[in-house]
Amino acid sequence: MVTEVPRLVIAAPASGNGKTTVATGLMAALRAAGLDVSGHKVGPDYIDPSYHALATGRPGRNLDPYLQAEERVVPLFLHGAAGADIAIVEGVMGLFDGALGSEGFASTAHVARLLDAPVVLVLDASAAGRSAAATVHGFASYDPSVSLAGVILNKLGSERHETELRSAIEPLGIPVLGALRRTSGIHAPSRHLGLVPVGEREREATDMLDALRGWIADGVDLDAVRRVAAAAPPLPGVPWDPATALGTPAARGPVVAAAGGRAFTFRYTENVELLSAAGAEVIDVDPLSDEHLPEDCAGLYFGGGFPEVHADELSANDALRAEVAAAAARGLPVVAECAGLTYLCRELDGLPMAGVLDAAAAMTPKRTLGYRTARAVGDNVLATQGDTVTGHEFHRTAVTPARGRRAAWRWHGTEEGFVTAPSGVHASYLHVHWAGHPALARRFAASAAAADRAERASSA
Repeated sequence: MVTEVPRLVIAAPASGNGKTTVATGLMAALRAAGLDVSGHKVGPDYIDPSYHALATGRPGRNLDPYLQAEERVVPLFLHGAAGADIAIVEGVMGLFDGALGSEGFASTAHVARLLDAPVVLVLDASAAGRSAAATVHGFASYDPSVSLAGVILNKLGSERHETELRSAIEPLGIPVLGALRRTSGIHAPSRHLGLVPVGEREREATDMLDALRGWIADGVDLDAVRRVAAAAPPLPGVPWDPATALGTPAARGPVVAAAGGRAFTFRYTENVELLSAAGAEVIDVDPLSDEHLPEDCAGLYFGGGFPEVHADELSANDALRAEVAAAAARGLPVVAECAGLTYLCRELDGLPMAGVLDAAAAMTPKRTLGYRTARAVGDNVLATQGDTVTGHEFHRTAVTPARGRRAAWRWHGTEEGFVTAPSGVHASYLHVHWAGHPALARRFAASAAAADRAERASSA
């Protein structure tokens, strides 16, 4: 199967050049021009896709050869871009920066090669003149398998500055697709783990997006960008399908409550799609404001987010904390990743939490960040003993003790996370993209279905 998908990758020499603002602004400007735009993010990051979703009106999607495996990147891209007029893929870090020690594996360049997509380089030129051309030349020639199709100059100081850079770059044969002036009015606030997610500042983010759309429309040749994307060749591959990935059809099954709201702003879109394909009815619950779990709830899924920022409100919701603890005590399967782990603890920064785990979580000065290849320590509601997964850690909290009676995962000789008995709790700092490991979704949904049957039998 071969699909025509106009597409391009937004990259940069390094972090801080403006990839996110330019990529998100392009998505918004192209959508305003009447196009159906699909947004994608290289790597595990979950915050940038929230801005993509706001700009495009479609779910944010991640593309990561480490988390999903190389062979799934194109199918997942085709799945996410289905029906779109153009796809914009935002890169990660510098163009050639991948997992440490891997020679660029999972880098923006790696994904661009897999997608056979042209690359547009965003260059912060605020402190450069003609030397910017040397940077462009170096990135264009470093890896001939990566097609550098254009440059967008960012943070220019004046028209003379723009003219100087254009005259230096144009002889390279690489078109300058846009020139953006410095502006202090367009930025997203940051904190300890990067940008503040859209879910925590939707009104402000919408206002920022309006300004960003105009900034891009004024400074970037959108027709030229569309021509670059349209020049991408037809892409062979079959779109990823969650039901096919699971391998077995599933009837409508149990209700699974999934934490959402301002404190739990992250979960991979495909994780929920897989749970739904496995038969689960996924219902969002906001632990900040909802006092009850959904009726007939048979499983709980707590993804990532920033509970440490909202600890006061989470702690104040006594009713839901009690229901979560009671559900876990009855043996309902509970899967928690990172933020979810801290919510299940006895306390977070001294404030009472759900108390499912006899552990305390607290903010620390140290940031933990990196890819992991982990093995399941034993059978649990998410995995079977010996199952190997690829995941990612990104947090500035720590949990004491570091694990429970049984750990969830083991990597590099370290055991991490909690698996509790007799209840079915699996809690860990590890984020796993289930499209790379669909058996996890199948096992979790089956655990919830079994709990649902048990609950109905006990109440009959």
